[in-house]
Amino acid sequence: MGENWIMTNEWFDKPGGEPVELKEADPLWPLVAAEWSNRIQSAIVPTVARIEHVGSTSIPGLIAKPVLDLQVSVPDINDESAYRPGLESLGLVLRQREPDHRFFRPRAGEPRVVHIHVCEEGSAWEHDVLRFREKLRADPNLAAEYATLKSGLADRYSTDRLSYNNGKRKMSSCVESLSCLQRNTRLF
Repeated sequence: MGENWIMTNEWFDKPGGEPVELKEADPLWPLVAAEWSNRIQSAIVPTVARIEHVGSTSIPGLIAKPVLDLQVSVPDINDESAYRPGLESLGLVLRQREPDHRFFRPRAGEPRVVHIHVCEEGSAWEHDVLRFREKLRADPNLAAEYATLKSGLADRYSTDRLSYNNGKRKMSSCVESLSCLQRNTRLF
């Protein structure tokens, strides 16, 4: 993932992004994630190496946009024919293609329940996302700092999801490198 990764308007239906609406943690999020994981597994077997519930909805008790992020790891990200048709059969469309990441989400106008992030098994992207999730799960103080950052960004960018998401990059990049934690750097 890395700190140079920036979300672009390709992710959104509206120029500049979409409104930011944070919700309290929902105990149904892990169940919905498991249901979507099963659907994806069935649609692209045997291509999937692993499917992980990632992002804020995967952190117990953390406020989040009510859209689940699932990371789908595949043996070869460039072999889109192995996974793209299956994801499209579930009503998901490819919105962004990067060297180490593909982003799928429901078609414009459809309910936005999930975002699917396809990466290559064993890649830096895969490890960075999982490491960030595990650090937030393991450290309630870090998760609380992240929640504070998210709330502040949501207040500041309430009608601009693009700026909101790019604002979160500072924290995830910092946590990934541990440099901010070792220096006790304030993130906001």
